[in-house]
This record gives sequence, C-alpha cells and structure tokens, in this order.
Amino acid sequence: MSEPVAEIRKFNRFYTHIIGLLDEHLTDSPFSLPEARILYELANNDTVKTAADLSRILDMDTAQISRILARFKARQLVTSTVSTDHAKLRILSLTPEGQAAFAALDRSAIERANAVLAPLDTAHVSRLTQSMRDIRSILGSRSGTVSPAPAYTLRAPRAGDLGLVIHRQAYLYNTEYDLDWTFEGLIAGILSGFIANFDPAREQAWIADRNGEIAGSVFLMRTDDPQVGKLRMLYVEPSARGLGIGSALVAACIARARAVGYHKLTLWTNDFLHSARRIYQEAGFKLIEEERHHSFGHDLVGQTWTLDLQPE
Repeated sequence: MSEPVAEIRKFNRFYTHIIGLLDEHLTDSPFSLPEARILYELANNDTVKTAADLSRILDMDTAQISRILARFKARQLVTSTVSTDHAKLRILSLTPEGQAAFAALDRSAIERANAVLAPLDTAHVSRLTQSMRDIRSILGSRSGTVSPAPAYTLRAPRAGDLGLVIHRQAYLYNTEYDLDWTFEGLIAGILSGFIANFDPAREQAWIADRNGEIAGSVFLMRTDDPQVGKLRMLYVEPSARGLGIGSALVAACIARARAVGYHKLTLWTNDFLHSARRIYQEAGFKLIEEERHHSFGHDLVGQTWTLDLQPE
C-alpha cells in the first residue's frame, strides 16, 4: 500500500471520528448521514425537485433514496406533488415539520463544528479552513463535484499581513530549501525598513488574496539610485502555485515601476529558485551577475537580474 493511500485512510478514520460519522445517528439527531444529506439538499438546493435530482447530486442509489423518502413521508417530513410540466414527475418539498427537523439538525451540526474549532487559535483555524478548501479544490476539480479553484485578487497589505509574510517565507524557505533561521532575520529586516521608511510615491506592496487568505506577495522598493527600483521578496504559497499568481505579482510590480518613472528594475535571487527565475525571464529580466556566497547555512550562488523599463 502506497504512502498516499495510507494517509488518505488514516485521515478518513480520524475525520469520521471527529465529526461523529460513526454514530448511528448524525449529531445526536434521529437521522443517519444519508438522511441528513437528503434533508439538506431539499432545504437548500433549489435545483433539487425530484428523486432523480437527489440521485444525481448525491451519487446515491435510487432505491436507497426511495426508501429514505418513503420513511420521510411516513413521518410527514416530505411531501410530493405531480409536476405541472410532466405528469410522471413527482416534485418533492419539505413540510413545515420537515423544515423544523432540518433546522434542528443544522443547529446541531453548527454546534458540533464550533466545538471542534473552539480549542484552536486563529492561526490554526485559518490553516485548517484553507486546507479544507484545498482538498475540495483538488479532489472536486477531478470529480466535477465543485467549481474550479477560486480566483485571486491583488491588494494592498492590511494590518498583520507583513508579519504573516515574514513567517510564511521563513517557514517555506526552511522546509523547501533548508535555509536556517538567519534567513528570517534577513527578511524581517527588509520589511522592517520598508515599513519604517515607506515612500508611497516610489514604493508599493502587493498581497495575493485567495479566499481571504494570503497566497503570495511582492514588493517594489526604492534604491539609492532614483532611477532604479528593486523587486523584492516574491513568493507564492504551495497551495496556490500553478494559478499564475507569481507572474501576476511580477507584472504588477513592473507596471508600477514604469508608472512612477523608474528607468530600471533590479532584483536579487539565488540560482536554486528555478520557478521564480522562469517568471523573471518570461517578464524580460536579464541575468547580469552571479556571485558565490555562504548564507543561511549553505554555499549558494546569488544572482542579480535587471529589466530595462525604458529601452532606447
């Protein structure tokens, strides 16, 4: 058995226990999980009108759905009427008793979810919810059960964003490239200086926002030469890579550098950052200098790239 398969099975066992799917009835209610799903669709999905619709949306056997609906009708939770468009179609709807039963079930589910989240701090809740979005996006795009990954927007930083950028870059550069803790000191110093001496006429920062979460960032900073700007600290979260965010951030930085009158845009990177280097090359940057250095616990090759913003 492969490691990914083993991890999926472990996660399934863990999650079904956490949310109570092993209980005979869901969230201390009189309903099983299939019954609760049918109630949910009838209460919330306007496209569900018939038993066939339920079968299609839930991917459940029609005979199982028919048995559940029969029980619901016996308990006066669901009623069906003949369609005005087709005499053979029976249109389903919840009765007032069915609506009340769903409302109680929904409240119980919310309470259980809140109980799961209650011991967690804000950072862990954010990580958990983004991970759940990623799971739905990856598996749902394959199965067609959810819409494609949501779009992203580029925005200005908000309070607290830059601290998170420092944390995420330090963490990712450590886990992906084994750079030590001194790298965090470098980027913290860069952003501290940027904040303390920010010049809105010559500098700008962009946060890539995806579902309310930071998906990446880049910074335009001034240099000692008033004709030269510097692109710094480009990064994209692993869960958001492949969406074009890195290229969009670089393009925004270039456009702003041109707009404020810089003649040249420069950046410094290391040669092992292959994905970033491809983005720079595609944007028109040229490699002009390489230099070996020992930093962050490793022997590295630093690179300087430039982009002529006002070609002759």
